[in-house]
This record gives sequence, C-alpha cells and structure tokens, in this order.
Amino acid sequence: MLTFMTVRELYEMACSGSTMETDQIEYAQLQGWVRTNRNNGSIGFIELNDGTYFRNAQLVYSSDLANFQDVSKYLTGTALTEEEEFSGIYNLDVVEIPTNKPVIRIDDPDVVYKTEAGKYRAVIAQIKECHAKGQPVLVGTISIEKSELLSQMLKREGIPHNVLNAKHHEKEAEIVAQAGHLGAVTIATNMAGRGTDIMLGGNAEYMAKNELRKQGLSDELIAESNSFAETENPEILAARAAYTEAYKRFKVETDKQAELVRQAGGLFIIGTERHESRRIDNQLRGRSGRQGDPGETRFYLSMQDDIMRLFGSERIMNMMETLGIDEDTPIDAKILSGAIENAQKTVEGRNFQSRKNVLEYDDVMNVQRKIIYEQRRQVLDGEDLQKNIQSMMRFYVDTYVASAFGEQPKLADKQHFFEMMTHFEPIFFPTGTWLLSDEELAALTREQAEEKILSLMQRAYAKREEQFTSPVMREIERVVTLRVVDEFWMDHIDAMDDLRQGIRLRAYAQTDPVIEYKREGFDMFEAMNDAIKEEIVRRVFLVRIKTNEEIKRQRVAKVTGEGAGGDKTVKRQPVVKKIKVGPNDPCPCGSGKKYKKCCRDKDLAAERGQNAN
Repeated sequence: MLTFMTVRELYEMACSGSTMETDQIEYAQLQGWVRTNRNNGSIGFIELNDGTYFRNAQLVYSSDLANFQDVSKYLTGTALTEEEEFSGIYNLDVVEIPTNKPVIRIDDPDVVYKTEAGKYRAVIAQIKECHAKGQPVLVGTISIEKSELLSQMLKREGIPHNVLNAKHHEKEAEIVAQAGHLGAVTIATNMAGRGTDIMLGGNAEYMAKNELRKQGLSDELIAESNSFAETENPEILAARAAYTEAYKRFKVETDKQAELVRQAGGLFIIGTERHESRRIDNQLRGRSGRQGDPGETRFYLSMQDDIMRLFGSERIMNMMETLGIDEDTPIDAKILSGAIENAQKTVEGRNFQSRKNVLEYDDVMNVQRKIIYEQRRQVLDGEDLQKNIQSMMRFYVDTYVASAFGEQPKLADKQHFFEMMTHFEPIFFPTGTWLLSDEELAALTREQAEEKILSLMQRAYAKREEQFTSPVMREIERVVTLRVVDEFWMDHIDAMDDLRQGIRLRAYAQTDPVIEYKREGFDMFEAMNDAIKEEIVRRVFLVRIKTNEEIKRQRVAKVTGEGAGGDKTVKRQPVVKKIKVGPNDPCPCGSGKKYKKCCRDKDLAAERGQNAN
C-alpha cells in the first residue's frame, strides 16, 4: 500500500516512538525539494524538505536502484526565476514544485516614497501597528548598516526587538527560528538565518535545547539529543529523554501561541528595499504563509534606492514634484510593482549574460584540458606508447621535409638539402649518414626524402631499443611524454591567460571577442600539440641512462695556489647563469628564425657530446 507522508509527519512519528507495520504500509512517498545530493558511485544520500518541518528528511539510495543514474543527478533547490539561465547555459529544465497547502498569504503591492527618510518612517509606523496587536514582524534589509539604522529608530520608539548584525553568528539561527513569537520584531538582512524555518508561536526544538543547555549538558550531548542514531550510551539516552520531555512541554506552549499569532494575521514580512534578484525577494516573502498559515508581505521603497535608479527614478521624481507629493505620501499601484519587477529582470538578464560570457571563455580551456588530461591518463595507465612514438616520428619528418621542399616538387639546390638535414643530424643519426650526388639530389622527390629519413630514424630507434631493452625503452617513452606534456601545457595555460586579458579589445574592431578567443585558442592549442610531438621525438633520441659506474666524484673548485701558511686556497669562480632560449624565441645567432627552426638541434647535439665526454 502506498502512503503519502509529509516530512513533519515522518519526524513526529519517529519522536512518538511509533512504527509502521509492514502489513499496513508497503512504502511511503515523500515530495519536496532537494537540499543536498551526494553519492560515491555506489551509495547516495539525499536531504529532502517540503516545508512542513524545520529538519530535512535524509533518504539513502544505492546503485541497485533501477534509476540510480537519474536520482544521482537530482539538482538542489533553485528558483523559477533562474529558469532561463539553467536552460541557456546548462540545458536543464526547471520544474516548479507546488506547495504542500494552498498559500493564503497576502502580498501587498509595493509602496514607493519620495525619500529614504519618508520610507523608514512608514516602516516604523507599520511595525508599531503590528506590534500593538501582537502580530510578529520580520524586517528584511540589504545591509547591516540599514539594520542598525532601523534598530536605533525602534529603540527611540521603545519597541523591543532583535537585530541580526553579524555579531552573534551562533545565535542567528535561533533568533530567526523564534521570529514567529507573539509580538516579536526581528530585523535581519535578506541573507541572514537562511535555512531556518520560522514557526508561528516559536520553535519548540530550540526552546528544548536551551533548556538542556541550562541544565549543564555539553554541546555534543545536545546535538545528539534529537538524533535517531542507534546508541547504548547512557548519557545520550538520558539527554534524549530530557529533550523529549522538554520538547513536549514547550510544544504545548508554542501551539497555543501559534493560534494567537494566526488570529493576529500571521507573520508580517517588511522588505525595506528591492534586491537586484527576484529570487532573494521571493525567498523573503516565502518566510511567511508556510503550510497554509496566514501572513502578509509588503515592500517599502524610495526613489533613492539603487534599484529605482536603474528603473529611472528621475521621471517618477519629476512627477511627484509636479503633483506636490510630500515625503510621507506613497505611490501605491500594482502597475508600479510590475515595472519594478521588469527592472529586476533587466538586471538579472545583464548578470546572466555576464556569467554566460565567462562560461564561454572557460569552455574553451575546459575542452583543451580534457584532451590533455586524457593523454596523460593513457600514459599513467601504462598504455604502450610505441605506436604513438612512431606516428610522432613520421609527423616530425613530414614537417621538416615539407618545409625544405615548400611548394616545389624538387629541392632548389644542395643548400636546402643541408638545411633540411640539420634537423635530423646528428640527433637521430650521425652527420654524413645520407649523402647524395648532384644527379641523385636533382632526382630526389619529397616522398623519397620522407621515406629515406624515416627509415634511418626507425633504424636508430630500433638500435636504441636493443641497447636499452624494450621495458626500459617503454619507461623512457612514458617519462619523456609526461614531462614534455606537463611543460608545454603549463606554458600554454599562461599564454591563454594572456590572450584572454587582451582579447576583449577586439570588440573595438567590431568583432566578437569570444569568437576570436576560440579561434586563436584553437590555433595555439594545435601549435602546442605539434611542438609536443617534436619535442618528445627529440628527447626520446637524446636521453641517456647513467649507470652507477659512470657516477664519479668531480672536482668542483680549482686549486690556484698556496697561502702564506702553506694551506691550499681555492679561488672562487663567478657563477654564470645560462639564459634559456625558448623554442619559439628568436635564435641567438641573429638569423631571424625561431630557435627551434635554426640552431636548437645543433646546440642539443653539442650538449649531448659534452655530456658524453
């Protein structure tokens, strides 16, 4: 049998100690919004709430569930006002969950005053009216400074109140929870105490916990007093018994007060200013009228508010001046509330486009990051890279042979042949390995050159593998690949950041910076991949393995003479720091070519020869 239950009914049943018999119920159905959703791939936890209770219902699900993947993707609660953003950026649908009971709360139209001083006087007058008949009031502000200002005005009027000013963080939830007391006045920012339900008549749970705190119980025992985890600890069991007794006693009191509050009109929400986001305003309104309770909300605005300046307050201000409206006379019209909401939509749209623009930039790097990390993952997983190295060798050969031939079917002269061979000799094979006569050079085609050089490189590669053994060669390939990819990727990240900083200036040329960023970012990424392939091939052929026999003690300082006392003195030599030339930097020889296209191979060969000596 299927039974629908609310979160409140679930917890009240647990607190009373009753259980559900299997012959009475097969399973219970809960509806609400997802507070949190966490899983590790095999088991997950969902915290659900429907507004009936201040605590969330925790649901456990495992991978055995037929729709495990769908459940694991449940989003946490959001607002219908963000539907456009979720749809436009994330391609997600937003579904509005209906309230558990019909909303009978009264949402009054906004009232707009000429000045901020007139607005606050009207707010104080409204608070005094509600306080006189015992109706609780929650005043929402946009800053702590505004909360303190209203607090000072209420003190002059002699109205007791609580104000959340970020000075008592540990008590914020408790203050907000008790904002439904008969005649209570609470001032807080729109964001203060979020996640805490305001219960008419007061919150019996907080009152029971305060009772335990007065009895001298520790915070750890108080936290365990209303939990349902199985335990045999006598202190926890005693704390739970004391909590249950106090809760039942305070619940009778709060229920009586709740009925008086309902008769007074329920919780009255006063907004002192419109927020840029409609979601924040709706959340403030939503603190009243929960679970079919009565309530009332109203926003008090002035022409000096920030949102009104965006709306175009000069025109309204001129109209007020023409009509002779003073500071204490409001404009109360539904059409004005609609216009203000449109202004909020405009601001939300602007912020949405800004976030979407940032996301488009991030998507470029994210795509590139996935490709690079996939390559690294293959290496770390131990994938055989021999075929990849062979492919890189062919790419290397094709690149420099094509550069030498250009668009011509044959080489122009012998000088072009020698320049082409400098990219291969003596890195891959000794200088002079491949010599051609003038007749052979004249008949040489691009395809012939590629096949000949590639065969020489493959022969040298096979010789190195025979020398080092296959397992060692595979390890060399992995180490070299990881190091080269990491080096070039870090440089690429810096280059992309620099590009992102300056690409926005393209807008002055009537071009879309995002499109230009994608195009140039793609070109830079392709160039990086080509450079990675070339560098891997070079290092695989240049790497040397030092044996223990090759490690010898070397003199680090030269003895130049003896001192007056006969002891030997060492002349300190200045340290000369070698300037590292990047592959794409101009060659130091002054040829005007890039270093990798000119003297790098010669320098690497010379360095290799020095190390061999």
